[in-house]
Amino acid sequence: MNAGFDRIGLGRFAGTGERLARAVTIASVSFGRGLLWLLAAIIVGCGIWMLLPLSRGNSAEPARSDVAAVETAPSGDAAAASPPSEAPIPTMAELGRIRISSQTWRRGGLGSKALVTLTLRNDNDYAVKDVEIVCAFARRDGSHLTDRTRVLADPVSMKSRKTFARIPVGFVNVNADQAKCSLVAARRT
Repeated sequence: MNAGFDRIGLGRFAGTGERLARAVTIASVSFGRGLLWLLAAIIVGCGIWMLLPLSRGNSAEPARSDVAAVETAPSGDAAAASPPSEAPIPTMAELGRIRISSQTWRRGGLGSKALVTLTLRNDNDYAVKDVEIVCAFARRDGSHLTDRTRVLADPVSMKSRKTFARIPVGFVNVNADQAKCSLVAARRT
C-alpha cells in the first residue's frame, strides 16, 4: 500500500549527504590552511625577533662588580688610623703575571647562552681569587656584537694553573661566531 509519498521531495533531498560531506571537507581544508598560515607567521616572526640585536636597556648583562674599584690596601698612617674592628681591604693582584693560557666557547641553553672554558695561569707568589673576565663576541666577519663579564670566585693557587670548564657568561646574540676573553681584575687572597 504505497501512496507514492516516497517519491515526493526525494529529488530535493537526494544527494544531501554527499553535499554535506563535500562542504565539511572544504571547511576542514580551509581551516587547515588557515592554521598552517598562522603557524608560518609565528615561525617567521620568532626568527626575525631572534635576529634583532639586544637593546642597551634590556640586555641580560650582569652588573659591573666592585672588584675593579678597589686599588690597594691602606698602608702606613692610614692603616694605623683605621679602627682595628674593620677588616683590611684586599689588594689587587698584579694582572701582568696572571693570564689566560687557553680558551674555547660553545653555545648552551638552546643556543642562547655562551659557555666558556678557559685555563688561568697564575705566575705570582701568592694565590688570587675573584678573577673578573670580560668576553667580547663578534660575528664571522669580525664585527663586534656584545660583551659579557663574569667573576670567577674560585681561587687560583700561586705558581699554578686552573681550568674553569663551561662557565656561563650570559646570553649571546645568535649571530655570534667568535669569542675573545680577557682579564679585568683579580684579588690577592
